[in-house]
Amino acid sequence: MRMKWLASWAAAVAISLLRWTCRIRVHDDPRDELRAAGRPYIYSILHAHQVAITIGAEPGTGAMVSRSADGQIIVPALKIRGCVPVRGSGRGSGADKGGRAALAALIEHVRTGRPAVLAVDGPRGPRNHVHKGIATLSQETGAVVLNVVTVPTRRWILSHSWDRLQIPMPLCTIHAYFAPPIEPLPEEGIEAYRKRIELSLNTLERKHDAAEAARSLG
Repeated sequence: MRMKWLASWAAAVAISLLRWTCRIRVHDDPRDELRAAGRPYIYSILHAHQVAITIGAEPGTGAMVSRSADGQIIVPALKIRGCVPVRGSGRGSGADKGGRAALAALIEHVRTGRPAVLAVDGPRGPRNHVHKGIATLSQETGAVVLNVVTVPTRRWILSHSWDRLQIPMPLCTIHAYFAPPIEPLPEEGIEAYRKRIELSLNTLERKHDAAEAARSLG
């Protein structure tokens, strides 16, 4: 237990140091217009980009976090960045992993006017396959989906992990690229909506990080 506690706070300190040493540049950001129009929004990201997203997180963002030990490690870092961790797995069901309860909590969070973020291909992949949670969250709240891909100028990539987790190096620039906002269509089913989100996200990665997209999508 003590080792897990130490690991979680070590991660929080590392995230804080990276925030102060890394520059963040945002491209095609639609959020000012959405805020002006009173439109809620939710972030859709790849599991591989969690570290960079946490570094540049918007305060008040709700984030679904796995109930696993690995999930616990990121909780202090999220809190330090002003995010609201919601424990549970998007792949869970019933009481075993808290997936439904966590999604319900995120829905209520977004209905208060605050954003949320989902690693849409997590927690176990396959990489680049968007699961239906993000589509459900959008349809239930009316929030538009913002697909975001982060590309640090210098990074470590854990090539043996299923998601090819990326860790920005100190003093790098993290480029965050937004796709055009996506919103649910009248009478659109969850699966059709999920596919539209997936296509947009994967197209965005191919455009701005072609080498990683090629390794992931084949």
